[in-house]
Amino acid sequence: MSAERKRSLTIAGHRTSVSLEEPFWEGLKEIAAIRGLTVATLIATIDSGRDGVNLSSALRLHVLAHYKRLAEEA
Repeated sequence: MSAERKRSLTIAGHRTSVSLEEPFWEGLKEIAAIRGLTVATLIATIDSGRDGVNLSSALRLHVLAHYKRLAEEA
């Protein structure tokens, strides 16, 4: 498994950093591209609906759900 990689970004006007493994960053990039969004905009959208889950976990779960849906559709 790859080590976590920390990236800084701005969400809802405040600066934060998120640590994720590289495959999750790649998944977020792919999902954002499919939706015509920037990664930061996608993360802000996920952040707004995470209901108490920490942001890194919410991002991982979002990527997992995306690929799970794709697998079910195949």
